[in-house]
Amino acid sequence: MKEKYYISTAIAYASAKPHIGNTYEIVLADAIARFKRLQGYDVYFQTGTDEHGEKIEQKAIAQGKQPQEYVDEIALEVRRIWDVMNTSYDKFVRTSNPAHREMVSKIFKKLYDQGDIYKGKYEGLYCTPCESFFTESQLVDGKCPDCGREVTKASEEAYFFKLSNYAKKLEDYINDHPGFIEPESRKNEIINNFIKPGLQDLCVSRTSFDWGVPVTFDDKHVVYVWIDALSNYITFLGYDVDGNNSDEFKKYWPADLHLIGKDIIRFHTIYWPIMLMALDLPMPKQIFGHPWVLMGQDKMSKSKGNIMYADDLVKLFGVDAVRYYLLHEIPFAQDGTITYELLIERINSDLANILGNLVNRTISMSKKYFDGNISNPNVSEGIDEDLKKVVMDAKTKVEKAMDELKVADAIDAIFEIFRRSNKYIDETMPWTLAKDETKKDRLATVLYNLLEAIRHGAVLLQAFLPETADKIFNQLNTQNRGYDTLDNFDGLLETPSVNDPEPLFARIDKDKKLEEIEALK
Repeated sequence: MKEKYYISTAIAYASAKPHIGNTYEIVLADAIARFKRLQGYDVYFQTGTDEHGEKIEQKAIAQGKQPQEYVDEIALEVRRIWDVMNTSYDKFVRTSNPAHREMVSKIFKKLYDQGDIYKGKYEGLYCTPCESFFTESQLVDGKCPDCGREVTKASEEAYFFKLSNYAKKLEDYINDHPGFIEPESRKNEIINNFIKPGLQDLCVSRTSFDWGVPVTFDDKHVVYVWIDALSNYITFLGYDVDGNNSDEFKKYWPADLHLIGKDIIRFHTIYWPIMLMALDLPMPKQIFGHPWVLMGQDKMSKSKGNIMYADDLVKLFGVDAVRYYLLHEIPFAQDGTITYELLIERINSDLANILGNLVNRTISMSKKYFDGNISNPNVSEGIDEDLKKVVMDAKTKVEKAMDELKVADAIDAIFEIFRRSNKYIDETMPWTLAKDETKKDRLATVLYNLLEAIRHGAVLLQAFLPETADKIFNQLNTQNRGYDTLDNFDGLLETPSVNDPEPLFARIDKDKKLEEIEALK
């Protein structure tokens, strides 16, 4: 039996096309899911769209459409972008799904029947884009603390979830499970800024719009976003409030990792765990609040006109170049920056120079000196051992980094192989060895070491740059792509010859490319 691994992203709000900052999350989750599969885990990777709410109803009306028609279009676009980025999700969920809606109504009724939800009246300051109520003290410069937009006074009858009843239990759980919220800074923020000052009961129904899951026992109300959206992690697995849970739910819940943006950490580390406590269900093992991707120094927004879209970037640079930048350049716990200039510089320095040049040179030399035939006469020198050590240590380094969700560090460990291999070429000088007939076996050994080092790198690279890894394997002419082949340095011994070299990444003329981008704008 394979060990299971359930990873989820937050579900994208179906109000507009996702920008590159939204897309970062699915690419990050995909790299983690692919790596776990590579290690032999039975992975379940869920993503999707959050499709109810006042903002969506308003956008649909503005376009003369029914809300369902509107979200159908947006969900299709979200899925298209996820597919453009070559993400390997197992299930794409949509909260307008009838079975999900039915189970959300049942969850709401169960919580009401057991006294966790009660009817009251809400008076507060409301942010429509965030679909959140705030008190005066929570505002920042009189505006929404999450998005910075205007808030309006609102008063309406509503149902409330008694978060306060579970505050102590939740605080104890977080303190007793150190890895539950990552990074550490997010955990401290949740405890000190939200739990310790005292949790306010949560508004969980609305009467001012209709596009949502109906409260079955009170037809004026629809279930508010939190219970509806957050429960996707269990409803689409087959959770049933009456206890008739599916085999899939029994197998995969609790989730191993909820990967979410830092701006929605509060909902996933307070509202969601308390919902699970109230439903008497196990907690997810870890909730990771990743940073934002900034355009230069600014948060992306339509009003600033500084939004990048993943599909546009892929047309300009290719999918793996964009994946590489997102996975390698966005820090573990701090916001990261993307600009066209930085993207081009990284492609040229890392992908074209370090990786592309290495593979092209090595395959070309193999073709030139041995007609592509592979052999390892084992005419070794001391310098070979240093190369092999870097290669053989990489697996452990990558595993450690991925266990800590430090994806950029994992990629660095892989590129250590490629950097060391380039240095090894300079040290061994195959072109000099080729001039001396008595050094032919030494030359064959050097080229074998390089080809095998590249194969090791490509095996690990499959989780991060899957298309590039495939291209490398095709040039090496090998099917030895499994994780278990990393335990030895002999994975190409059964390969008779390499295929023709093909460039992996072309160097980009920065000025010319920036002119092209400007013209497209």
